[in-house]
Amino acid sequence: MNIFEVKTDQKRYLPLLLLGDEQEDMIDRYLGRGTMYALDDGGVKAVCVVTDEGGGALELKNLAVSPRCQRRGYGRRMVDFLAETYRGRYTRLLAGTGDSPLTVPFYEACGFRRSHVVPNFFTDHYDHPIFEGGVRLVDMVYLSKPL
Repeated sequence: MNIFEVKTDQKRYLPLLLLGDEQEDMIDRYLGRGTMYALDDGGVKAVCVVTDEGGGALELKNLAVSPRCQRRGYGRRMVDFLAETYRGRYTRLLAGTGDSPLTVPFYEACGFRRSHVVPNFFTDHYDHPIFEGGVRLVDMVYLSKPL
């Protein structure tokens, strides 16, 4: 297993990125200012993008694992990689997500705790309703993990 920085042609991973954030123009807002990583294990299985949000905060803007490879530890490995890589340079890792029964428990299992909520984020910023695990996403829930 190898995790590497993707420095050029990041959009070649757009199908994976769209799993983590299903509107391309929203991805475009952070892709150019973020650092992207890919996890290769006999082919790319996962990608993530992180951004410097100032004040010691690194934000995980997108984390996506290929559907056929989910629940095999790749997402957790990416989170662990980010914590190891950025510990000492940042004080916390943030992850913003919908209040979904699929994603919030994953982040909590990775050591994140609820931080704050941005009301109506998904209804205000996306051009269509977004559903996950049968739940319509409305508010952005931020979780924080100390580094």
